[in-house]
Amino acid sequence: MAGVLELTVFSFVDPNELHWLGGASIQADPAAVYTLAFFVFWAACAAAAGITLLLSRSESEINSRSFGR
Repeated sequence: MAGVLELTVFSFVDPNELHWLGGASIQADPAAVYTLAFFVFWAACAAAAGITLLLSRSESEINSRSFGR
C-alpha cells in the first residue's frame, strides 16, 4: 500500500519543487525524497493497521488480563 500511495503522490508532485515550511527549497536528491517518503507512507500504513487491530478487539478481550490468548 505504501508503494501505491507513493506512486499516486509523486505522479502529481515533483520532488525537485518541494519546499520547507519557511519557503526554502529542499536541496535533496530525488531518490532520497522518494525513499524517505516511502518509509513515511509505510509507517502511516502500519499505524493504520495497528489502530484497526486495536479497535477490532471485543469487550471481553480488552477487559481480560491475558492479552496473548
